[in-house]
Amino acid sequence: MQSAVLKGKIPSLTSTRPFSPAPKSPPPPSLFYKFSRGERESDRTCRSSQGSWRTRAMRSTEKSDSLRNFKLSESSFLASLMPKKEIGADRFIEANPEHDGRGVIIAIFDSGVDPAAAGLQVTSDGKPKVLDVLDCTGSGDVETSTVVKADADGHIHGASGATLVVNSSWKNPSGEWHVGYKLVYELFTNTLTSRLKEERKKKWDEKNQGAIAEALMNLDEFDQKHVKVEDPKLKRIREDLQNRIDFLRKEADSYDDKGPVIDVVVWNDGEFWRVALDTQNIEDEPGRGKLADFAPLTNYRIERKFGVFSKLYACTFVTNVYEDGNIVSIVTDCSSHGTHVAGIATAFHPQEPLLNGVAPGAQIISCKIGDTRLGSMETGTGLIRALIAAVEHKCDLINMSYGEPTLLPDYGRFIDLINEVVNKHRLIFVSSAGNNGPALSTVGAPGGTTSSIIGVGAYVSPMMAAGAHCLVEPPDEGLQYTWSSRGPTADGDLGVSISAPGGAVAPVPTWMLQCRKLMNGTSMASPSACGGVALILSAMKAEGIPVSPYSVRRALENTATPIGSLPEDKLTAGMGLMQVDKALEYIRQSRDTPCVWYDVKVNLSGKATPTFRGIYLREASACQQPTEWTVQVQPKFHEDASNLDQLVPFEECIELHSSDKTVIRPPEYLLLTHNGRTFNIIVDPTKLKDGLHYHEVYGVDCKAPWRGPLFRIPVTITKPVPVKNQPPVASFSGMQFSAGHIERRYIEVPRGTTWVEATMRVSGFETSRMFYVDALQLSPLKRPMKWESVVTFSFASVKTFAFQVEGGQTMELAIAQFWSSGRGSQETTTVDFEVEFHGISVNNEEIIFDGSDAPVRIDVGSLLSSEKLVPSAVLRKVRVPQRPFESKLRTLSTNRDRLPSGKQILGLTLTYKIKLEESAEITPHLPLLNNRIYDTKFESQFYMISDSNKRVHSLGDVYPNSTKLPKGEYTLMLYLRHDDVQLLEKMKSMVLFIERTLEDKEVIRLSFFSQPDGPTTGNSSYKQSVLIPGLKEAFYVAPPNKDKLPKNCSEGTVLVGEISYGKLSSMEQGDGKDHPASYQICYVVPPNKLDHDKEKGSPVASTKSLADRLEEEVRDAKIKFLTSLRQNNNEERLEWEKLSVSLKTEYAKHTPLLAKILDGLLSRNKLEDKASYYKQVINAANEVVDSVDRDELAKYLSQKSDPEDDEAEKIKKQKETTRDQLADALYQKGLALAELESLKGEREAAESSKEEGAVDAHLKDNLFEENYKELRKWIDVKSSKYGMLSVIRERRSGRLGTALKVLNGIIQDDGDSPKKKLYELKLSLIDEIGWAHVASYERQWMHVRFPASLPLF
Repeated sequence: MQSAVLKGKIPSLTSTRPFSPAPKSPPPPSLFYKFSRGERESDRTCRSSQGSWRTRAMRSTEKSDSLRNFKLSESSFLASLMPKKEIGADRFIEANPEHDGRGVIIAIFDSGVDPAAAGLQVTSDGKPKVLDVLDCTGSGDVETSTVVKADADGHIHGASGATLVVNSSWKNPSGEWHVGYKLVYELFTNTLTSRLKEERKKKWDEKNQGAIAEALMNLDEFDQKHVKVEDPKLKRIREDLQNRIDFLRKEADSYDDKGPVIDVVVWNDGEFWRVALDTQNIEDEPGRGKLADFAPLTNYRIERKFGVFSKLYACTFVTNVYEDGNIVSIVTDCSSHGTHVAGIATAFHPQEPLLNGVAPGAQIISCKIGDTRLGSMETGTGLIRALIAAVEHKCDLINMSYGEPTLLPDYGRFIDLINEVVNKHRLIFVSSAGNNGPALSTVGAPGGTTSSIIGVGAYVSPMMAAGAHCLVEPPDEGLQYTWSSRGPTADGDLGVSISAPGGAVAPVPTWMLQCRKLMNGTSMASPSACGGVALILSAMKAEGIPVSPYSVRRALENTATPIGSLPEDKLTAGMGLMQVDKALEYIRQSRDTPCVWYDVKVNLSGKATPTFRGIYLREASACQQPTEWTVQVQPKFHEDASNLDQLVPFEECIELHSSDKTVIRPPEYLLLTHNGRTFNIIVDPTKLKDGLHYHEVYGVDCKAPWRGPLFRIPVTITKPVPVKNQPPVASFSGMQFSAGHIERRYIEVPRGTTWVEATMRVSGFETSRMFYVDALQLSPLKRPMKWESVVTFSFASVKTFAFQVEGGQTMELAIAQFWSSGRGSQETTTVDFEVEFHGISVNNEEIIFDGSDAPVRIDVGSLLSSEKLVPSAVLRKVRVPQRPFESKLRTLSTNRDRLPSGKQILGLTLTYKIKLEESAEITPHLPLLNNRIYDTKFESQFYMISDSNKRVHSLGDVYPNSTKLPKGEYTLMLYLRHDDVQLLEKMKSMVLFIERTLEDKEVIRLSFFSQPDGPTTGNSSYKQSVLIPGLKEAFYVAPPNKDKLPKNCSEGTVLVGEISYGKLSSMEQGDGKDHPASYQICYVVPPNKLDHDKEKGSPVASTKSLADRLEEEVRDAKIKFLTSLRQNNNEERLEWEKLSVSLKTEYAKHTPLLAKILDGLLSRNKLEDKASYYKQVINAANEVVDSVDRDELAKYLSQKSDPEDDEAEKIKKQKETTRDQLADALYQKGLALAELESLKGEREAAESSKEEGAVDAHLKDNLFEENYKELRKWIDVKSSKYGMLSVIRERRSGRLGTALKVLNGIIQDDGDSPKKKLYELKLSLIDEIGWAHVASYERQWMHVRFPASLPLF
């Protein structure tokens, strides 16, 4: 997306600040567009003399009259906030007021559109502005498959556990109510959530401070009343009062607001599915937000109604129902980006027309492709569903301001479907080119790399600079934003089609608590262009001109006003600034010409593959001789074109032109038919100077030259400068910069280079200067290798950089003074830039240890200059391979998952098990699927990691997130989608890697040796050396010692880290982690060594007779059989009880048997007579206790045994087992006494007199206390295993603060997944004390820790 930062990935908007992007850091592989970037324009003159098809650029004198010599008035200021003059939209609407977008529907593929935002209610002719609002990602889906019935009073049981009252006026013929619930923060953006958390915490803190003040007062009163406390009971009372204070303070310290819960209720009123929400938990005023008071909603497209989450939240939402009421989609936006984009394209402000969007008469559908769960990053699911929705709603246009760098241009599953909707359904797809400039080849997918998409660059005019950006002195002329991405694509296509204003003050969602906001980026340029196209389509429809993406795109490109006077400026701005009125005039003139697009494929003559869409000579070797290229031009008709009426008659005489025949020589003419034609061209770059050159071959209709180029073959040549001096240094001195100026240098990186150290010296200015510095290289089947930095100089100074490069490849160095930096200053900035090339070559860059003890030999050398060799290798992560233990493939049933072709999408769910022996930071990896959204033939992926309570701890998609998980067992569910069942079948056993980051103490630093036996002998350690050019050295890196491997590393586990060889001149010796030229090193864990110690010695000879041993074996077998019996019904229980009695008679006082009988009783569920059951438990526990000679046991345990004496150790283990059985029996007896007391207390309160009850309670209290004291002799009664009895004891005594303290200790010490009964007990204690604010907070957390089910994908 082009304005929000998501999960480490920055979409294509620059920043939400007026003109100062945040500093950049080197992007990870998953990073999309950085902050916006751009190029200064020079005076524009048209260098072409070909016919009337090209609109001439304004001359500098004309520009002075129209742009430079202006002063903002109120009206021109307002107009600058929503720029339309730049693309001629204002002139167009003034001349064609009825063609302001009316009759046109735009699908906004973005972060979601707020239908309550300013200007997005109605069109200029009074129609609904927003026709539908969809969450295509599923992030707002709520499962409502649970069906309940209302009681006689209209009450239903909500999914959250709340009792809800339905409105008696709601029609529900079936009487069935579908229920679900949602944590409301899961629907909101991070920005909104942060605001709500801050406001909610403030209120919570006030209540908590009040509770603390009251608790302190109670403690103070106690201290005043009891000056000297010696009585143990009084001490415990005072301790309880202090524990209450401590608990409240700890609650405040650990406060983490997960947000309130809303209940969702769905029913069918006989005509439509209806949705109502109970939002009492999010309302400040008591009584508000009740379910019965909710105005029911249905699918938005039916009634176009929306709701608002409270006045405090001010967040708009809509609902859509799927799968016959089993799924409700609550749609909110995941950032302000989508609303802003929609406002630029179509906002209508009748009270202030100057703030209207470009096409105020157009209607929109909102297709949310940014997933709230991922912070607003797009997903494959969202993209595909959005395309389905656009076709279903018969949209005319799609605007998409999202994207990222790509491995392969014009390739992928989503791209294939885009081609289908463009070619078959005639949708016009407009998308942002990206914000990753100013370097070339930075256009992103899909906008800048896809042939069927109109990719848009970002332009800023003087009026925009003065008004929207509030510059004191705007530029003399318009220019491309510094950050706007540039072409060409890796396969030679131009990349940017056209440009449009890339900034606007446009509507934003209501939750931002403002009407509109300035944002800038190609995200803003795209809807500006899209709105302009909507104006054209509005006129075409009104005039009966058939709409085709082919004719519209050609009109836009052939009538755009060129930006820049140099041919290579097309790589920055495409064909120029679009002009709406001139494009429409072009379409009118060409309405009778064939509706066709010309698909161009280029390959080097004699080589069938690879194929390109243009010619891109980037490397030095390609510029040393002429080359011949084969070009295939294939006319492409829409799928509904008639064979006889359109395809057969198609024939055009094409005149081929070259922008410079000294460089490019094509044939002169071409006869083109429907089946296409190939021809050859010669490219001769040998006489070109060093640097950037852009040329093109274009074809013009001989009979209608006014149509302009029907197709183009872009030819980009970057002729690099060789580095010949020794040591290798490239210096660029005295470069002069003013605001927006860019200097590009192309360097042939010497072979053997692996990293660069650069120095930038800046001088000659007084006010601060901001620079964008890019270094970019291209390699086949890789994303652009790009290093980038945003640096600000407050005064003349020097900055240094270091980054990795690839030797033998051309590197573009692009240095740009930010477009608005230094405006108003007459000073030019002088920049001296020096690049030092360093390199250490190795025989294998990636090292893999196979698990043996043998070291790996490494050959190193330097081809450039002397280098200090300081090898460093560190293993930092553990990767554990996993295969799924379960796979489920199903057909998705909803229409939102049915492709336009009619194919239904299928979903495959793979389930993996993860076990962590201790807390760890983990990241799941799928090498086949990760890090690609657009350039992949797979549709989508999504995963979630949950614990045994179904709590989701982490989720992600193609860019996995690392997450810190506590010790325990987890389930990872991976969800894959595609319409090809065979493809999904192949993935059913796909390997997934769980990567764990090692703690600092676990990190393994490898050793180096000069001899192969060094790792064994410990001699010949290798530390460092100096490499002499032309001479090789060798050394060995040793595998890690087996005793240093992290715990629980099983066979097949892979340890992963990095190895580096050189040393930066500015870097202290370290572990190489920060060295720019580091490489991967792996160690495969071998099978564990056998434990021979277990085989030592012989078993201790038994002193028992054969008959005694046989009797023991028979007894133990009978006990084992008893434990295997089920007790699911009364009949089975009777059989179990008979056998128990029989065995007790046969083996009287045998503690292990009695302990198993007690365990059998405790395993029962569905108890009918609880009182009788607890008495049985008490009796069984007593039998265990009575079977143990406690005095003899205590005496034995107090003695020390000889660990070398096997017989003594065996006896010790038996005694410890007996002690544990005794403690368990006492513990269970105590619990049963407490439960029995609770049951009898309830009955006696109704039946017995107060006196009798008091006497009986006293007796029971004595029994409980006696049992508790006995248990305390044997174990720690506050441990996690037995502490519950201490909690009950403290609660019985009214010491609720101490009970909470003990309970918290149990919860924290318990190493397993959280236990619901413990938290329910904690909640009941808090309720009993009366801390309503804490109870409310803990209840919210119950839905987080113990959700009813896993969320939907």
